[in-house]
Amino acid sequence: MRQTPISHKLAAIAFGAALGVLSAAGPVQAQENGPGEVTFNRDVAPILQANCQECHQEGSIAPMPLLTYRDAYRWASGIREKVSNRVMPPWHLDPTVGIQEFRNDRSLSSEEIGTILAWIDGGRVEGDPADLPPPAEFPDPNEWRLLDEFGEPDLVIASEPYTLEAETMDKWWRPATPTGITEPRWVKAIEIKPAGNDARTITHHVLAFLQQDEEESPMSAGIVEASTRGGAMGGPDLFMEWAVGKEGEIFPEGAGKVMLPGSQIRWEVHLHAMGKLIEDSYVELGVWFYPKGEEPRNRTRLAFFGASGRTGLDIPPGEIAVTQDFHTLRWPARLENFQPHMHMRGKAMSLEAIYPDGRKELINQVDNFQWNWHINYIYEEDAAPLLPAGTTLVITAWHDNTPENPNNPDHEQWVDYGDRTVDEMAHLWVDVTYLDPEEFEALVATREEARRAAEAATNNSNH
Repeated sequence: MRQTPISHKLAAIAFGAALGVLSAAGPVQAQENGPGEVTFNRDVAPILQANCQECHQEGSIAPMPLLTYRDAYRWASGIREKVSNRVMPPWHLDPTVGIQEFRNDRSLSSEEIGTILAWIDGGRVEGDPADLPPPAEFPDPNEWRLLDEFGEPDLVIASEPYTLEAETMDKWWRPATPTGITEPRWVKAIEIKPAGNDARTITHHVLAFLQQDEEESPMSAGIVEASTRGGAMGGPDLFMEWAVGKEGEIFPEGAGKVMLPGSQIRWEVHLHAMGKLIEDSYVELGVWFYPKGEEPRNRTRLAFFGASGRTGLDIPPGEIAVTQDFHTLRWPARLENFQPHMHMRGKAMSLEAIYPDGRKELINQVDNFQWNWHINYIYEEDAAPLLPAGTTLVITAWHDNTPENPNNPDHEQWVDYGDRTVDEMAHLWVDVTYLDPEEFEALVATREEARRAAEAATNNSNH
């Protein structure tokens, strides 16, 4: 990772994002795509198949299909706007700073964006039918996303159903469901999905809390030692968070979560009316276990790292607010993901590490936050940040409460922290795997060895 302290440049970039300016990388321009004109069948259709059509098909979550030439031709103007501004596909991470190696990277390359723009600007040519690839096959949107990798879940836990009126205030449904676990089991992967009648249309987010009796230990005590807000959520009982755009969680080899006999899931399901009566909506939690008797070395915790500041969110009408929080890690740790959470006025969020020796490193930032997508950026295992005990995490959030923010429901309102989408939040969801000092040092040494080998290989290829 590049050693980059938060600076005036970073502040300007994120401040620009808060004003509605595009990504720090800037809008992508159309480009040539080899000999001849760019065509839909040869050049554009493969990009849409690989990156767009899983959502843009009948019965999925996108508002229109993009399966055919006619679909793409009809929606070309909207495609141009969303793709050039890096709003779609939903991947709003700043591509110019920090870690860029993620397991679930759905972004388009600059070359792919340039191809799409060249097709639109060049007359939207259909091309030779022989160049069109066969239709892609996609998983059922109602199936588990981790089905292909792990098979059916070992355990499925469903919430009690809830009926939501067509027009009503937001609801928070908080039932509890026994897990049925009769012996301790270690969890390898978890996934939450809305189920029942049109549940996806009304489910804003889901929190699943694992409630069980367990003795406190150094590895399960708190998430952080110090915080400007006096502590952090995300203790032993926060099992998983789900929101639109977030898929399942897979824990690295040698790490996981543990479920104990007599445990139960306490749900918090945020429901938002969409103009239609939805009966018997519910959510499901799928759990995949390690084999019996196999116990991972490390336990992973889902941490709530706040960024609301010492006095909390307090956003005046018509203004841009910047808030910041500090969290110090008690033990060596590996961060498994980066998932900013804000609402309709959220514009940017960054995560910086200040090491015990004073070094600063910008780990990641989202500079084009889109409130209706809560993307979980999952690090590649060999890129996940390894942080020593005593590292301070600095989370900075930018909110835009001005009329220039197209997502702002009312720029004349004074906004503070709250659960409704018209209120605001500012925090990171991060799966933190705490490591013993010997394992931490070994992982750091392995990373350094791999880095030197890569440098040597590059130098040899240049001579």
